[in-house]
This record gives sequence, structure tokens and C-alpha cells, in this order.
Amino acid sequence: MKQLFIFILSFCTYSHCSAQEFVAPLNYNPFTKGPEQAPVRQQLRTTALSLPFFDDFAQKYPQPNQNNWVEGEVYINNTMGVNPVTRGVATFDALDGGGIPYNTTNRNALVNADRLTSQTIDLSTHQPGDSVYLSFYYQPQGNGFVPETQDSLIVYFKRRNDTWQKVWAKEGTPVQPFTQVLIPVLDTSLFHGNFQFRFMNKASINVNDDIWNVDYVKLAANRNMYDTLINDVAISSASPSFLNDYTYMPYHQFKANENGERATQTTASIYNGYGVLQSVNYEYTSREEASNTPLFTGGAGTATLIPMEQQPTNFSVHTSAPNGIARHGWVSFENKYYLQSLGTDPTANDTFTHNQIFHNFLAYDDGTAEMSYFLKQFITLPAKTAIEFHLNEPDTIGGVAIYFGRQVPMGTNKTFSVAIYKSIAYNGAPEELVYQQDFLDPKYLAVNNFYYYKFDQQVPLPAGKFYIGTIQPALGVSDSLYIGLDVSRTTNTHVHYNVDGTWHTSERGILMIRPLIGPFFPSDVPAPVLGANNITWSLSPNPATEWVQLSLSANKTAVYSIYDMLGRCLKTGTAANGDSISVKELAPGIYSVLLLVDGVKTETKKIIKQ
Repeated sequence: MKQLFIFILSFCTYSHCSAQEFVAPLNYNPFTKGPEQAPVRQQLRTTALSLPFFDDFAQKYPQPNQNNWVEGEVYINNTMGVNPVTRGVATFDALDGGGIPYNTTNRNALVNADRLTSQTIDLSTHQPGDSVYLSFYYQPQGNGFVPETQDSLIVYFKRRNDTWQKVWAKEGTPVQPFTQVLIPVLDTSLFHGNFQFRFMNKASINVNDDIWNVDYVKLAANRNMYDTLINDVAISSASPSFLNDYTYMPYHQFKANENGERATQTTASIYNGYGVLQSVNYEYTSREEASNTPLFTGGAGTATLIPMEQQPTNFSVHTSAPNGIARHGWVSFENKYYLQSLGTDPTANDTFTHNQIFHNFLAYDDGTAEMSYFLKQFITLPAKTAIEFHLNEPDTIGGVAIYFGRQVPMGTNKTFSVAIYKSIAYNGAPEELVYQQDFLDPKYLAVNNFYYYKFDQQVPLPAGKFYIGTIQPALGVSDSLYIGLDVSRTTNTHVHYNVDGTWHTSERGILMIRPLIGPFFPSDVPAPVLGANNITWSLSPNPATEWVQLSLSANKTAVYSIYDMLGRCLKTGTAANGDSISVKELAPGIYSVLLLVDGVKTETKKIIKQ
């Protein structure tokens, strides 16, 4: 306990602490790197690329484009960069290809961390006189944690003899606007048929993630050190949520107050990389995906863009919304925003598609955590969080989804409760507890990176405001419980915390806690799961030495996965009732077992290997 307390005090420097709430690194990236979505290991192309080489990471998938890059260690995303050049950045951090810190035992280790290596590029027909330059934009920290002075972002070029030449490096520094770098290719040993360039970051694990973002990479001939224009008009950022405040909600709750829940307009920033004014047409379309019903077409507008600047552009929101949708069904509106191409610039970054999902939960977060959130707890008092939500018509809550940030040591045994309040003791209002589910512990292996906790009963609530959050018991047994934090929304007043007997409003961001509305079922399936929640299973003996036997209440074949306490998938396979599963190869310790029946995740269980 003393060591943990010292860590929290020292951590304040890195987490910009105020009051009793703190932020910490994720220590794990389940969205793109974990066992549920292992990084793709690309192969070298059979034929080398030719100049020009270009990538601005505008693709939708979280791994790098395999046509351009070899490794899949970096994280391609739209949330870690602050005002990127174009939408999408490559994020370098201190997490390996499995989403786990590169060193889990030495907090002070300085490691060679993420790499991003180009596919081979044929420079054999070029020479130093062709003025070949590599350019890119970089940003330290972004929406993550600052890389320290001993950390760095490095660029290497590959020589003809397969050795790597270091050509540029930047030491760690606090967040700054994206900065462009141009590096000439001059050494004659670099002009060969299998040339490659590589980005790599050195990261001190310490207590932060050491974030670097890279954007708009270009390698081309006939350039010079003043060739800073990118000659591209592109969508650089967008926040086109169809909803006014929520990011997700059930469709029937939306229909109960369409005008109040629908945003009046959405905004996308457009970047003009040219050195002169550019006039560009923009518009958007929308459709309901399941039926392919058009909801809106047109909305054309024209923007005159200032050179080398981002300019916000507003899009009106359509008012079409189909009736007759199932009460707890999955509904998706595809909203596509696009620019008119200027004919010569890249076109992939001219379009942005946002799917507005309506389903069985309420949320303010966008589904991606940039940091973790935790409370510094007084040992004699419980620590509480409460997020304000509202219903437009009476409904029930069947459970809650929580995105937990991993921590070292793991927080598996940090018991907590989930509470629903009609009101909290804030601004003179009395605290009115509606329901409390006790003796829960944080779990990490579940759909969409959230773990789904089913309540013992459906909790009815009237229309209007309510709060839902966590309670960590007193006496320090569950202190520093890490909850995923979406930092993209810091101007809200929905999140509250209480560590001293008084409720305070947080300005950190949005805690990733989602109440599940109506019948309990995970939100990645289109309808309630009637059978999966009734399936029971166990493994015996437990503790085990060589084998465990599966006892399954259904006459089905299940898919099992065994994870260590760092979330790494060590073994997977199939088994039916009565089948034995070997655990001989596992080291002594505690493991989590995830079982899928008909593709549906059941309750995660633990086994002990002796």
C-alpha cells in the first residue's frame, strides 16, 4: 500500500493532477492490438514500389496499409492527433504489437519501441542529382502522454548492404502543432532497388505512453528543402455526430424526442495545403443501411480556403428518420461527407464516412480511450463516480458496459459496485439511490473492449435524468481503479466524482461507462441473445496441473481462448461438453478463459495452473 501511494504522488507530475482525480496511460490497446484483433504482419512485396511514395493514413483500418508498409506495430487512428494535417495519423507508443508494454517488469527501461518500415522502393534508376526527399509531419504527445527528453522519434534509411543509416531524430518534448520535416536522400549507397525507410521511437516505459504521431508521409524526386506545400485539399478532422449530445442511444429513445436529440449541424475541418486560395465544393449523403433507404442527398456548398490553414465547414443535419424500427434493434445511418476532387491531389482523404449507430445503450464516448482515469481515495471513505444520462420515455436498465484500462499489477481483484441514482447530492439536491449491484471486479476480455455486467434485475426508470457510476469501497482495497477515458470531450458537465463526501464535476473527459437499456445483451449483436445467457460451463479440476475438462450445459461445440493476466492470448481451440483441454504448456499462474458459443461470448472464468 505504501509503495502504491508513493507511485500515485509521483505520478501527479505526468498526469496534470488536480483535486483527487488523475489520468494515466492505457497500458494496453485492445481496440487495435489485443488478442481479439491481432496486428497484421505484412510481407514484403514481390515487386518494389516506385516513386512517388505517399501515405496520409486516411484509411479506416487500424493497421498500416500493407501496400506501403511492412510492420503493423503502430496504431492508425483518428483520435490521438491534435489538429492533424489530414484525417488519420500513425501513433507510436510504448506498447508492442500485442498491445502490451514492451517491458512489463522494469518501469525505467528505455526500449526500441514501435517501428514503421516502408515496403521496398526501387531507387536504382535514380541518383543524388534527382533531388529525392522524404517529408512527413510529426507531433509529440498529441492526446496521449508527453515523450520525455530521453525518448525520441528516429528515421532510418536502408543502404545497399542492408545496414540502416540514421538520418534524423527528435528528442521528447511536450505537445506542439504538427511540424513538417524534409530529409534529402544523398548517399550513393541508398540508390538501389530495395531501398526502405523506417520510423522508430525510443520509449522509456516509466509511467507514460510516450506518444508520437506521424502524418502525411511522402518520398518523391525533383524536390528541394523549400518544397513544403502538399498541394492537397483534404478533410483534416470531423465531428459529424448525428446526435446533439449522446454519441449512441437506442432508436426508440431517439424517436421519442427527435428534435431534442438531433444535432442542428455537424462540422468538418478542411485543410488547404496549396499556397493559394482554393475553392472547393462539399456535400454529404445519408442512408439507412439495413434497407438502403436514402435519407438525404445533396447539401452542396462551396468553401473558399485560405492557403496552409484548416477551416471549419458546417453541414446541415437531415431530419429523415424511418419509423417502424424494432424497439431494441440495431439501426445504422451511414452519413458520408465528401469534397469535390481538384483533379491532381490525393482523393482518399476527400471522403469521410460516419455511421451513426442506434442500439441498446447510452453513451457520450466515441468508443476509443486515449487515457485511463482513476481516483485518489481517502482510506476511510468510498470513492465514487457518477455520469448523468437522461431518458426520453420510461425504460429499464438491465446492466452496464465498462471499458477498464489495464494496469500493472492488474486490477482484477479490485472489487467495486455499480450504482444507479435518481439524483446525487450536488447543487443542493438530495442523493437518491435507486439500485446497487455489488461485488464486481474489473474485466477486460469482452466485445468492443467493454465488459458487460448484467444486473440481478431489470431496473425501471421514469423519463428524465438519472446517474450511473462506480463505488470503490473504503479501506483502500480497491483504490486506483482504472476506467477508460475519452479525452475528445472535455467541455461536458456530465461526469462527477466523490472522494471526500462531496460530489465534484470532472473536466477530464468522458468516462467510458454505458448503461444498457432494456433486455440485457451485448451491443455487437442485432437482437437480444435468448440462449447464450442461460448457458453455464465450468472447467475442472481447478487448480489444474496438466488437463482441464469442460462441462458445458449446451450440446454445442465452443471456441475457447486462454489469456494470461496481461491479456495475451496463449492458446485457442474448440471443445465440447466432456472434452479435455491441455494446460501442460502454461507456466504456473492465474489465467482467464473466454468461451464463445455460437459466436456469442459467455462469462469469462479463471483457472489456476499449478
